[in-house]
Formats: sequence, structure tokens, C-alpha cells
Amino acid sequence: MDENIGIVNQEEVMRHTAAHIMAQAVLRLWPETKIAIGPVIKNGFYYDFDLEHRFTPEDLEKIEAEMEKIIAEDLPIVREELRNDEAVEMFAAQNQDYKLELLEGLDENVSVYRQGEFVDLCRGPHMDSTSKVKHFKLQSIAGAYWRGDSKRKMLQRIYGVAFLNRKDLKAHLRMLEEAAKRDHRILGRQLDLFSLQDEGPGFPFFHPKGMVLRNILEDYWREEHRKHGYVEIKTPIMLHEDLWHRSGHWENYKDNMYFSTIDEQTFAIKPMNCPGAMLVYKRKLHSYRDLPIRMAEMGLVHRHELSGTLHGLMRVRAFTQDDAHIFMRPSQIQEELERVIDFVDQVYKTFGFNYHVELSTKPENAIGEDHMWETAIDALKKALEAKELDYVVNEGDGAFYGPKIDFHLEDSIGRTWQCATIQLDFAMPERFDLTYIDEDNERKRPVMIHRVLYGALERFIAILVEHTAGAFPSWLAPVQVQIIPVGDDFLEYAAEVEKTLFNAGIRVEVDRRNEKLGKKIREAQLQQIPYMLIVGQKEQEAGEVSVRHRRKGDLGSLNVQEFLSRIQEEIDDKRND
Repeated sequence: MDENIGIVNQEEVMRHTAAHIMAQAVLRLWPETKIAIGPVIKNGFYYDFDLEHRFTPEDLEKIEAEMEKIIAEDLPIVREELRNDEAVEMFAAQNQDYKLELLEGLDENVSVYRQGEFVDLCRGPHMDSTSKVKHFKLQSIAGAYWRGDSKRKMLQRIYGVAFLNRKDLKAHLRMLEEAAKRDHRILGRQLDLFSLQDEGPGFPFFHPKGMVLRNILEDYWREEHRKHGYVEIKTPIMLHEDLWHRSGHWENYKDNMYFSTIDEQTFAIKPMNCPGAMLVYKRKLHSYRDLPIRMAEMGLVHRHELSGTLHGLMRVRAFTQDDAHIFMRPSQIQEELERVIDFVDQVYKTFGFNYHVELSTKPENAIGEDHMWETAIDALKKALEAKELDYVVNEGDGAFYGPKIDFHLEDSIGRTWQCATIQLDFAMPERFDLTYIDEDNERKRPVMIHRVLYGALERFIAILVEHTAGAFPSWLAPVQVQIIPVGDDFLEYAAEVEKTLFNAGIRVEVDRRNEKLGKKIREAQLQQIPYMLIVGQKEQEAGEVSVRHRRKGDLGSLNVQEFLSRIQEEIDDKRND
């Protein structure tokens, strides 16, 4: 192995080696297994297997134990160069059909890596011995179609993590334990926010409390867009097939779109909002004095995701994108990009998120001329540098119509999520023949920015649930205050306090159940309600409430108006404590 290899690459090489050790262990335990592929992923690795036996969590322990044996054997890992036909003969003798299929698309000469009795088709590199893999853990079992094709066989995939030292492995496992406690699917059910039901796989149902949270996010979004000079539009959920050919979505998204036939013509349910926004722009002639035009839309879109990829609110088939499309003159590009970057920064700070930035460049399926892409990429770089933002370049991962800036926010346990994106687009205005009249009374082509702040509203809610562990700050909490009378004699006073708070716009409930006080308090805390107001004889006589915070505990007694003033200030300031 190259001793000059960087630490990050060294981890990747070690993880790749761990994948091979896992495949060898599986073959030792179930010799009839057909092995597919085993790449490195973030923090770990996986390998896909084809065998009649269905893996169980108990099997992971057996595989780990066998891996430990292979590691202890200190098997040398040796690279061998073979002619393709030699490799075909070798893997045919082993009855490894997936390797034979992979060889069909490879060069005349290929490489394999051998460790003991195990040999695998692989470019490498690998560690020089199995003993170099020390700190790993097998995590989970999933299904995966061979080569990602739903028409091909479903294989069994085993995921694992691996690190160069025990400390990093333990830290990662602790983070995964904390993440499991914060799983938005579990908390969403416990807090009665949303559900996913068999009658609509991938199509979430939002419950009353979930709708409160959703509406707060939308209200905040609308008010901030008003302040930033946007107008709001709403475009149809279904549009004619011709539009999607014109936009380029047909050739790039057809397999993920839903269709319907109306009057013997094909219509598509929109997977993106941008074509509709362009039709709104195109409805009339614009002057250069009108630009920039900033159109915002909370647009419901649908994408046909494979059932195996669906995951709570993180990956759904119907979701709302908080889109905006900015139409501008070329001379306005820099200013508008900087304005959007500032807007993203403001929104993420409001929710208490840190973030990092990536710049994604031209993909293989790009539309538009090369010079347009070069100009767009250069403009994005200048905007990031003007705002003094560090960024990494993600080559070839831009949208098919333009390069983009992606904002990856960091949650409270250190995970990152890609949410906001800013895409600069010269191609769509060309395809839709968008124009404006310049100061010389000539028709010119505008430039577009596509951008989202939340990304998908449903996914952002999932991230918020996991970031806060369901303990939303007061301004976001579906129920901000629960009033708990110590007995039925104080229900009337509880109702008076409720009315005062309700009329002031506070989301408040009274726990009228005939239960013990301690139980009511515990259940309110489990529901992550920010404030509990205990009312009994003393509070009723003094016109006060005994205030209890879900984290800080007993805060003492306050006059109702004084409490109201305090919580209103906390809500108005959008505090995240």
C-alpha cells in the first residue's frame, strides 16, 4: 500500500478492505452465496449478496465473529492482473454470476484482489493485510435491486461502519444511538404530527398538530419573502406533456413522473415548479424596469420514488418545495445571488443551524451551451467569494439546467442535511424564449435563479423534529402552554386563564382529565410542551399561575399578564432555547 496515502483516503481504503472481509465471512458461513458489489460509503461500507437464506440481526453477530477470525488470520491481500477471459474462467468456476456480468463491460485486462481463499474483482486499492482492519461494526440489513434496476433481482445488502481508531468508532456509534432516539418517524407518531399509511405509501398525512407546525413555517416563509421583495404565485399541479419536453424534464425525469390521459392527451403531474413559473413570466411583455421579478411558490410536486427508498418524511413521493424563481438582467446576477445567500443565512440562523457550502458544476446530462455554464459557474464563485463563504467544489453534480450552490445544515448531533440550493440558469429562458425589453427598446434574454430555502417542507420538518428531539422552541411548538388544574374545583379558573392566553394568540390547552397532578405533568413533558401552568387554590386567589418549564422545571408563580408578556416576547424573538 502507498504509505503517502492521505488520512481520508486511508480510511476509505480500510473501509473497502472491510467490505471484502465481510464478503469473505459471508461466503465462509454460506458457501452458496453469490456476491455482487461492495463499495465504500460515508463512514463505512456495504456489500450486496444473493442467497436463499434471509439475513437476520442475529446473523450480523455471526458475520462479525467470522470477520474477527479473518482479521486475526492476518491474511496478505494481494493484487493480481488477469486477462478478462482468465477472470471469466475463474469466476465461472466459482459460480459467481454477478462478477461475470460485471466483466462483460470491462477492459481486456482486469485486476482482482486475493486474501486467503477469497478473491474478488476489484480496482482497489486495499490494505496489505486483513489485520489492518480493527474497528468496525455491522449495522443493518436492507434490500437493493441489482444495479439499481427495479426490474432486476432484489439482493440483500449489509451495511457496516469502520474507523481507523476505537475512539472514532465509539463516537460514531454513540451518535447513531442518539439519532435513533430522535427518529422523526417515532417522534412524529408520539407527538401526533403526521402518519404514513398503507393506503398512500410515500404520501404523508399531516395531523392537526403537524398542520400547526407546518402553517407556522409557511407563515414565517411568506412574511420573510414579502420583506425581501417576492410576489407569491400558484401554478397547476398537472400540465401538458409538451411543456415537459420543452423544459427538458421529459428526457431527464420521465421515469420519476406520474402521468394521466385527459381528452386523449398526455398530462404530467409536476415533479418541479419551474416550468409553471416560466409560463407566468411569459404571459406578458416585461420591461427592463420590471426586473428583477422574484416569484415565490409553495408548490406541491410528485416524484415516483422506489418503494425501497421511502423513508418517513425524508424521502416521500409528494412534497412541497418552497421554490422561488428570479428573472433578472445579466447585470443583476451578482447582486441577486448575494441577496439570496443572505436570505438563506438569515433563515438558517433563525432556526439555530450552522451550515457549510458546496458548489456543484456541469453534469453529464446538461442542457445549454458550454459558455453559458462557464459564465454561470464563475458567477456563483464570485458571489460566494464576495460573501466570504468557504466552499468545496462538487464536480459534475449540478442540475441539468445549471450549476448550483448547496447549503448543508448541521443539526444538534453533528449530522448534515442538504436543504437550501441556489441554481443559476441560462438554459431555461432560452428554451422558453423568455424576453424583456431593454433600455434601447430591444428584446433581450433574462437570466434565472432557481432557489429553495427549506428545500422540501416535509423533509425540513423531519430535520427539525430530529434536531430538537421533538422539543420545538416556543414559537414553533404546536401547543405552547398546557394549563393543569390540581382538581376539578379549579377548572373554571383554568378556563379563564385559557381564554386570556388564547385571545392573545397563544396555543393553549387545559388538561381536564381526572388524573393525578404528577401524571399530568409527566405527560405534558413527554409531549414536549414548553410551559405548564399549574393552577390551584393559591393561584386562583392571587390571580396567578405556577409556571413550570419542560427543561428548567419550576419557575415560581407569576401574574397571568406577566407570564403572557414573557412568553409573547420569547415567541416574537423566535428564541431557540
